[in-house]
Amino acid sequence: MYERARAAVTPVVLTLNEDANIGATLESLSWARRVIVLDSGSTDRTEAIARSFPNVDWHVRPFDTHSEQWRQALTAYRVTTDYTLALDADMRVSDALVQEIEAAFLSGRLTGGMIPFEFRVYGRRLAGTLCPPQLRLFRPDSVRIGQQGHTQSFSIDGPVYEFTARLIHDDWKDLELWLASQLRYSRLERARLESSSRRSLKDGLRRYGVMPPIAAAVAYLRAGGPFGGAQARYYASQRLTYECILQLQLLESRLTKSVEKAPAAEADRRPV
Repeated sequence: MYERARAAVTPVVLTLNEDANIGATLESLSWARRVIVLDSGSTDRTEAIARSFPNVDWHVRPFDTHSEQWRQALTAYRVTTDYTLALDADMRVSDALVQEIEAAFLSGRLTGGMIPFEFRVYGRRLAGTLCPPQLRLFRPDSVRIGQQGHTQSFSIDGPVYEFTARLIHDDWKDLELWLASQLRYSRLERARLESSSRRSLKDGLRRYGVMPPIAAAVAYLRAGGPFGGAQARYYASQRLTYECILQLQLLESRLTKSVEKAPAAEADRRPV
């Protein structure tokens, strides 16, 4: 089953303390001949679960940035297939997506594929999400890897296929781990906002401090609003929480800098 995909695609998964997610992700990749898992030093059962799958090729590398971790994953472990499917540990590959890879994607001379997402909260599908389609399937020798704030960015030249089948995003990590990751991500995003001269509308809303309620409202409506039940409220609360943490990071940085400047300004006003 899925012999064309087996011969042409190597999934690559990054992990860090993902024992709540990795089993379901690797189960969805049972069709693959080889799955490269690059771990950042998990201390939970991630390694034991991953190694229980016979097609997993397990590696460990200390984390520095997402872009460097992906660069290592795509270049250091001899990807011999034409394409790589780049996944986070909370992403599942549906049968419909593998079927579209075989029936449409592999039939053309393509360099990559943009894949939309189906977000789930504790197994229940949301009506929509804030996450746009992403380049997740590509020729590993042609992809360019960058860093955009807290996460990597993939780009590639050449014809790109637009998938209709979706990657399933279903994160079962507990709340404490999720909050810790959002704190790390917001620090990186704050650094990007403070160092970049380019300003998008989203960046501007964040700098003016109005993004948290906007993100929460849009996320709630896209997730189904009152028809989305507790899952829609949960997703909106996650987006609100992240944007509030980022807002606190930006305010802390701004206030700290103003306090540091104050003594110097006071000294300049003293008579000599």
